[in-house]
Amino acid sequence: MNNQLTLNDIKRMEEEIEHRKLVIRKEALEAVKEARAHGDLSENFEYYAAKREKNKNESRIRFLERMIKTAEIISDESKEDEIGVDNTVEVMFEEDGSVEVYKIVTTMRGNSLEGLISMESPIGKALLGHKTGDRVCVHVNDSFNYYVVVKKIEKTVDDGSDKIRSF
Repeated sequence: MNNQLTLNDIKRMEEEIEHRKLVIRKEALEAVKEARAHGDLSENFEYYAAKREKNKNESRIRFLERMIKTAEIISDESKEDEIGVDNTVEVMFEEDGSVEVYKIVTTMRGNSLEGLISMESPIGKALLGHKTGDRVCVHVNDSFNYYVVVKKIEKTVDDGSDKIRSF
């Protein structure tokens, strides 16, 4: 994965890092300190739970910082009549005539259960740059592909509601 992010992705990741450093880190350290004060650490579940949460927070901070550091900044702008990042697309599957609506997003925001399709996924990759009415071949692997027809393109933007993925 070549870690392509929009400036909006990076901004939101930086905000999460700041929140984790200034708020969650402080709370986690307090929880560890409080649990440690309860005495014998060998059987102190609260202490181990607090340490685990503190370490999880630090891991998330490192993960986000690494993602930002290695990011390739991409534009979320596209031509008015073409599918681009952050656009919502209605497609019809030729195989059965079913219609689905997806928002094409960067990998860090992809969540197929919520209709957020990564631009790195087979369908996301295939749809980018296409226009309403286009018949698009989605290449899944060497032995399977399928066709969709672009029914509608809506120029949507990243309004901050798509969550940055966990690791």
